[in-house]
Amino acid sequence: MVNRPGASRLGCLIVLLALAVSAYVVVDFGEAYFRFYQFKDAMGQEARFATTKTDDQITERLSALADSLQLPPGAELISIQRSPSVITISSDYDEVIKLPLNKERVLHFHPLAASRL
Repeated sequence: MVNRPGASRLGCLIVLLALAVSAYVVVDFGEAYFRFYQFKDAMGQEARFATTKTDDQITERLSALADSLQLPPGAELISIQRSPSVITISSDYDEVIKLPLNKERVLHFHPLAASRL
């Protein structure tokens, strides 16, 4: 077997390992942001049709969605403010992303939707 200059078996393995770890981390971050956008979109839809629903109905629907999306505790605590012309729906929650080497990253989300009544 002839060794070629610049060829290394270990170098390729390290690159593949780095790509695998990166993909693992990106998937977790991507899922967290995807769930956030789904929740925010549902808030926007509830705000657009708020003239036909009570605050309790909106809160119940969004709390159920937070549960079905498996959002962390706190996401189901929905805040609704109505004025004569505008409704604002919001929530606050933190999502913990586990990183390699037993490290964690906390992402704070504040979904907010507002619409004219």
